[in-house]
Amino acid sequence: MTLRSKKPILICIDIQLAFLEEDSWGGNRNNKNAEEICAKIIARWRGLGEEIIHIRHSSSNPKSSLHKNAKGFSFNPLCAPINGEVVVTKSVNSCFIGTNLKKILDEKKCQTIVIIGLTTDHCVSRTVRMAGNYGYETFLISDATATFDKIGVNGEAYVAEVIHHTALASLKDEFATIISSEELFKLL
Repeated sequence: MTLRSKKPILICIDIQLAFLEEDSWGGNRNNKNAEEICAKIIARWRGLGEEIIHIRHSSSNPKSSLHKNAKGFSFNPLCAPINGEVVVTKSVNSCFIGTNLKKILDEKKCQTIVIIGLTTDHCVSRTVRMAGNYGYETFLISDATATFDKIGVNGEAYVAEVIHHTALASLKDEFATIISSEELFKLL
């Protein structure tokens, strides 16, 4: 049985221009080509005629680069939705809270989802956790997500690559199957 036979829906989280502005998020970002990998996955998905849901974050903070009036609110053109693809707007980390995402998935009788997008330790992680708790068979594509450097509670610096891999490790097996884009293409 292939992954495609399960009729998975691709969920693209927050692939917005704001995440190209590294300084707004604490500096260095790992996996700087995540959007290019996301674009390849989206193109493959469209080519297979499978469903895609695009999620975008809308911050209530007018100073945020993710505020609806900011340039960063726009979808990255590499991964922007096309006519007929569902767009869901959220205002918190999880794509399920305050949106109709679960209703959409349930109405489509979806049981398997594939998640790509930004950022690994925030919106991607929260959404993957809730998807797992809701009982969806969830696949997270490890090289189709990224995050930024962080400062710890005692002022210690953590590089983005460590944050990224730690977030993936905390999701692995309990909430999702973590695979690379190359592995995903083989499963399709």
